[in-house]
Amino acid sequence: MKAFRSLTGRVAVLDRSDVDTDQIVAKQALTRIDRAGFGQFLFYDWRFDSEGNQRPDFPLNDPVFAGAKILLAGRNFGCGSSREHAPWALQDYGFEAIIAPSFGDIFRSNCVKIGLVPIELDAAEVKRLMELVDLDQGSDMTVDLEARTITDPKGRTSPFAFDDFQRHCLLNGLDDIGRALQHDSDIAAYEASHPGPVVTTAI
Repeated sequence: MKAFRSLTGRVAVLDRSDVDTDQIVAKQALTRIDRAGFGQFLFYDWRFDSEGNQRPDFPLNDPVFAGAKILLAGRNFGCGSSREHAPWALQDYGFEAIIAPSFGDIFRSNCVKIGLVPIELDAAEVKRLMELVDLDQGSDMTVDLEARTITDPKGRTSPFAFDDFQRHCLLNGLDDIGRALQHDSDIAAYEASHPGPVVTTAI
């Protein structure tokens, strides 16, 4: 997993509440067995019409948000089903951090496991950040996980809270396998002292 420490990048705004995982990733993508390539299905039914044409009124289709690395979203983002494909799609699309007043619990956990940073801020603060985004020229923001701060488009820095253990994993690029491998020598010693059963084949 790629380590995340600090990011300065274009910010996109999706001012909608209760965006569930079924909306984040389209159902037609769930038959895929490779984690890569889910970005094309992100918000598919909102981004495209029945003929596959982009809907001009959907925020992420606005050229000003092209290449955005940070997503500002409404409360309860990622609610609904537990499908892990939702954070996969967001990350594959290009997002590295999501800022919202609240997240679905399982969705938030799934984000951390792949290195996608979910940051909770007070609803009024999220609204303030949204209003600072230049909808004509675009805006950049900085998310600093080491300092636990966000620097808005005007240069003002605000703190955010983040779980210490999850922050440690993100800063060091540790997913579940990576954390297990930190104990590789202990695992090897245990296996050496507990040999498996002898298997005999009857003739």
